[in-house]
Amino acid sequence: MAPIREPEPVKLILGMLSAFPGTFAAAEQALVEALGPVDLRSEVTAHEFTEYYRDEMGHPLARSFLAFARLIDPGELPEIKRSTNDLERQIAAGGEWNAPRPINLDPGYVAPAKLVLASCKDYTHRIYLGDGVYAETTLAWINGRWETYRWTYPDFRTANYQDFLTQVRARLMEQRKGGQK
Repeated sequence: MAPIREPEPVKLILGMLSAFPGTFAAAEQALVEALGPVDLRSEVTAHEFTEYYRDEMGHPLARSFLAFARLIDPGELPEIKRSTNDLERQIAAGGEWNAPRPINLDPGYVAPAKLVLASCKDYTHRIYLGDGVYAETTLAWINGRWETYRWTYPDFRTANYQDFLTQVRARLMEQRKGGQK
């Protein structure tokens, strides 16, 4: 029997998706208050991979990612997902944006060997974490690069996303080497 060990800290990331890029600043401000400073930020890019969100979010969609300076225990992911869902509702209730769901906030984390994303939807490849939240391994870090799974979303297969996630992974490794949390 292997001994039970505490998990190593991981790097929290958050994907923001919106047809109203101005929502990114509002969300980031609230996220920084709740989760601490951001140390990496992706470019805002067009998100042309799905029509799934069009009716509730508008069109055209843009995507941006944040990575937070503080490393987290991976067990915090359900609480973070629930809080980002609450923030989505708060932004929508503000009525500033012309859509029922002006922003989608998707937390996850980068560990040395994988990218894990949180979801409130169950599926064959998702594991229940508790509090209505599931997790999926979306990418695997193998032989110095990201590998996909058959369920990996099309946008996470792109070099643009993977380049940013590689930067996040490198920062995680620096922080772990330096003993930062």
